[in-house]
Amino acid sequence: MKAIRTAFYTLCFAVLLMVPAFASYVDPSVTTFAIQAVVSVVVVAGAVIGVVWRKAKEKAMNALHIDENAGKEVEDDLVVFDETKPEGEAAPEAAAETAAAQE
Repeated sequence: MKAIRTAFYTLCFAVLLMVPAFASYVDPSVTTFAIQAVVSVVVVAGAVIGVVWRKAKEKAMNALHIDENAGKEVEDDLVVFDETKPEGEAAPEAAAETAAAQE
């Protein structure tokens, strides 16, 4: 009888001290979605900070009358065409003269 009473008290004590667990299963797809959300927030924050920094720098340079390109050298855009032909190929003028001479 004492063993039954001890078992009953233990069961009642265990039931009174139970705490419900409000846990839920986290699916792997939910984890992937959370990672995508965090990464997108970081990328957008970086872009916004970059744009704001560039605009603030430009306004500060204009207010202080500082020219960012003052000490830079600008080279001319030169385009060089090499009209020499490799050996074995005749220049177009020479080919025209040869064709006229054969006629």
